[in-house]
Amino acid sequence: MLRTLGYAVLGAALATATACAREAQGAEAEIAGAAQDARAVPDSQVQVQLSFAPIVRQAAPAVVNVYSRRVIAQRSPFAGDPFFERFFGPQVREREVNNLGSGVIVDPSGVIVTNNHVVRGAQDLRVVLSDRREYEAELLLADERTDLAVLKIDADEPLPVLPYDEGADAEVGDLVLAIGNPFGVGQTVTSGIVSALARTDVGITDYAFFIQTDAAVNPGNSGGALVDMDGELIGVNTAIFSRSGGSNGIGFAVPVEMVRTVVAAALQDGEIIRPWLGARLQPVTNDIAQSLGLDRPQGAIVAELWPDGAAEDAGLERGDVLIAVDGVPVNDEAGARFRFATRTIGQTADLTVLRDGRERSLVVDARPAPGDLEGQRLTITGENPLRGAELIELSPAFNEENGIDPFERGVLVSDISRRSAAAYFGFQPGDRLLSLQDERIDDLGDLERALELFDGARSWPVEIERRGERYNRTLTL
Repeated sequence: MLRTLGYAVLGAALATATACAREAQGAEAEIAGAAQDARAVPDSQVQVQLSFAPIVRQAAPAVVNVYSRRVIAQRSPFAGDPFFERFFGPQVREREVNNLGSGVIVDPSGVIVTNNHVVRGAQDLRVVLSDRREYEAELLLADERTDLAVLKIDADEPLPVLPYDEGADAEVGDLVLAIGNPFGVGQTVTSGIVSALARTDVGITDYAFFIQTDAAVNPGNSGGALVDMDGELIGVNTAIFSRSGGSNGIGFAVPVEMVRTVVAAALQDGEIIRPWLGARLQPVTNDIAQSLGLDRPQGAIVAELWPDGAAEDAGLERGDVLIAVDGVPVNDEAGARFRFATRTIGQTADLTVLRDGRERSLVVDARPAPGDLEGQRLTITGENPLRGAELIELSPAFNEENGIDPFERGVLVSDISRRSAAAYFGFQPGDRLLSLQDERIDDLGDLERALELFDGARSWPVEIERRGERYNRTLTL
């Protein structure tokens, strides 16, 4: 993609390239190279004095302010005490909390993308355009796992939009602009470069794969635009690394590939069904690289495959080293997970793997994770120590949605009735039932069979896992 600072930059760059071509051999090769990639370090005072104003004029009208309001109840320690409430009034008071952020118009009908943390829990949403028009906003989709949300306003005319960077080919060192409303001072533009790509160790969202920039990003910039030199959206500013709360030159933006996927889901079904690769990956360390005969650590090694999952059906094998998804290099599970998650159900993704020292290409289907998203549940009755407990079956779909290891199997205690047998014997929500009456419990079917077979028994050997520790007990009715 051609990156410019307006037509003046392009003219200056071409003039410089032409002058060099007259003085050096291989002029045709140099001109061809310049035509393919116009990135260049400024080499004259004229280039240094060029302005970003044309890009800002193009992009800024599509960046909006997002205001959210919610009312929370504050309970005094004396709430419910008749004495205090008689003399001092109600001890539960409501307090209004306002939040400020930014957003980007991505469709002329009034579709706006922002951060989920900007609108989380909001009871009232308001959008203010760059020309100061105000609209009530409807929340179409809020996705906590990517920290993105999609809003809709009813404007009386088509609105300016910020086009996506369809090539998604940002490189470290590219000039970028961050546009938003920091600290509520009004729309502000800051400039910087792409400091890093594919940041996966940030820990901000489940699908961490951020663009890092040194453009000044502060509170209020959340949900605003990160724009390239073509005036296209390359990311949505989401977080900063700061000990003081202000900008330290380390900001993170959700890449446009994920933004586009979340917006499309909001406009189609209003929910996100993410593809799941069905492979557990781990980084290739130096020791692993040497054992595999690699000249350097690269990619992510396949440690486990879900039976009949998308990866296994595509031909991926344990011990394979995944080095790229759709031609984009990946070095850990987070990177592969992000790339696969930008696909929609029914599409395919191209995997590049190393196996036995040879590079292979595989095509994997984008399928949803198997299992029930809400989780299959069973309330226990009968004569047994679990009576009064509700248990839920683990599956990749349920686990992915709830932050549990997707390869974890079994059944989980989700609720306990008061004064029930389960409460008496000390079961707690979150306990994973591993075995009952020495019968392995992998699903609710196993549990139902064990309960039916041993119903009314006096002695019940039980094995559970609680907060990573395993416990074996024999319970007596």
